[in-house]
Amino acid sequence: MNAATLSPEVSRRNRKAALIALCFAVGMLGMGYAAVPLYRIFCEATGFGGTTMKVSEQTAAGIAVTDKQIVVRFDSNVSSALPWRFKPENPTEKITIGARDMAAFTAENLSSKPVTGTATFNVTPVQAGRYFAKVQCFCFTEQTLAPGEKVRMPVIYYVDPAILTDPETKDIEEITLSYTFYPLDQANKGS
Repeated sequence: MNAATLSPEVSRRNRKAALIALCFAVGMLGMGYAAVPLYRIFCEATGFGGTTMKVSEQTAAGIAVTDKQIVVRFDSNVSSALPWRFKPENPTEKITIGARDMAAFTAENLSSKPVTGTATFNVTPVQAGRYFAKVQCFCFTEQTLAPGEKVRMPVIYYVDPAILTDPETKDIEEITLSYTFYPLDQANKGS
């Protein structure tokens, strides 16, 4: 049977099926491009996979300070493609849950040209990610260092007191905040 012998009803159904298949294919392509940003938004909103929460100054100001303390360990890594030295000023801090604290890292460009990097981050244990809130962080922006430049990069954060009442996190005594710096062009390839 060829197209000339198809009834108008069959031709209409074939066109409708082809249009639906095309729309589905375009939709799936669009979801493929949107998957990484949508996943990042989901992780930031839920703390999934150890992603920390980003909060405003106003939200941070309303958090009740407890009498409980927790140890925060700071981990730093640099991609081999980025000619930087990057490390925390203090590898651990004992902080009061609910109180804002500041940790500082230093980064130094070891190359003879300006280099732009960006940091990824996570918290372990991963269940603690939704309770680790960052008010200000260098990881929210691109960082460009001039040749030989050394900078101090602060992070203002707190651990939400709700960590003490969650059955999955109430016994956690130590949290690790880990950063990895990548060259900007390499970081963009992953997103």
